[in-house]
Amino acid sequence: MKVIGVIPARYASNRFPGKPLADILGKSMIQRVYEQCEKCELLSDIIVATDDERILNHVIEFGGRAMITSKNHQSGTDRCNEVAQKLNKNYDIIVNIQGDEPYINAIQIEEIIALFNDEKTQIGTLAKQIYDINLVADKNSPKALFDSNNYALNFCRKITNISSEGTYFKHIGIYAFRTNTLKDICKLPQSKNEIRERLEQLRWLDNGYKIKVGITTFEAISVDTPEDIEKIKRQMR
Repeated sequence: MKVIGVIPARYASNRFPGKPLADILGKSMIQRVYEQCEKCELLSDIIVATDDERILNHVIEFGGRAMITSKNHQSGTDRCNEVAQKLNKNYDIIVNIQGDEPYINAIQIEEIIALFNDEKTQIGTLAKQIYDINLVADKNSPKALFDSNNYALNFCRKITNISSEGTYFKHIGIYAFRTNTLKDICKLPQSKNEIRERLEQLRWLDNGYKIKVGITTFEAISVDTPEDIEKIKRQMR
């Protein structure tokens, strides 16, 4: 399979403008994400999809590849699709890698790509078992519910009627798509469930697309605010 990793990186952010360029112990966040992706040997190519010349120039300066994409995209998924449509190469799989997870583990990227060894897989994502019962009710941490074949049944922000005997999974926000599937889902209008939960993957489920869920043991540490940068610095030191 020919696989490209696309890292959406938007400059504007209500809580943290310029976040991709934030310094983390001597390197920008986007450079750290890029270098983690380079550790994954299953990626044929890596490219940053941005809407800002400052990010584009910075990525080129540290030796990476980047492309300017539309400022009008509503999601990183749309930005990934623009890259896929513009490139002349024919990729089998597009992996949407979060640009705000500076220490993403390359094994997670391998885990999501492995889901496409099954020819029936249209879309892939990851989930991690929750061991802290308090996290199950945390609306800031989306959950993944799936069947015995690991196909997603639903995604939600909060689970009610929590049982101490139940097994729950946190959704890890990395996605991969077959190229044609990505092109098709980007034409879909928002669904009611998506709007209610603010989770774009519900649009795909609502339109009959199947999402294969891989189980990972690695946590995703994302950056939403400047305070998160300081937390990560303390951890890495």
